[in-house]
Amino acid sequence: MINRGSRLIADDAPQFSRIAPEIISGECPELLQGLLEVRGLGVLDIRAMFGDNAVKATKYLRLIVRLQLLAEQSVPAERLVTQQENQTVLGTLIPCVTLLMAPGRNLAILIEAAVRSHLLKQKGMDATQLFIERQQAALQMEAD
Repeated sequence: MINRGSRLIADDAPQFSRIAPEIISGECPELLQGLLEVRGLGVLDIRAMFGDNAVKATKYLRLIVRLQLLAEQSVPAERLVTQQENQTVLGTLIPCVTLLMAPGRNLAILIEAAVRSHLLKQKGMDATQLFIERQQAALQMEAD
């Protein structure tokens, strides 16, 4: 994801603080700043590898992306998600999306798509709702 323009704030241990009633800020503990552990490669110095622009000191928490193994999914995943899931962080509701991981799935692209979809929904554009409306219109045309 860093190669695609994303920036590292923190690997596994972000620190969060509530800086306003609806704003949660995240940062990395000083000990871990700029470092990313990758299984099979060990600890990587992201700043040294990709430059200063690859690391960011703080960022507001606006979306939680939960990764879940497809094999752990006990119930079939909902294909048309119409209700937003939220998680409470320091007393503030943060939108949350769960992405199913499986061999062959490109997580970087899926995470980017989840973020872009979230940003569009904040602007009032919901592709799921658009699809439902189109489907209802098509069914109504068939009925007429």
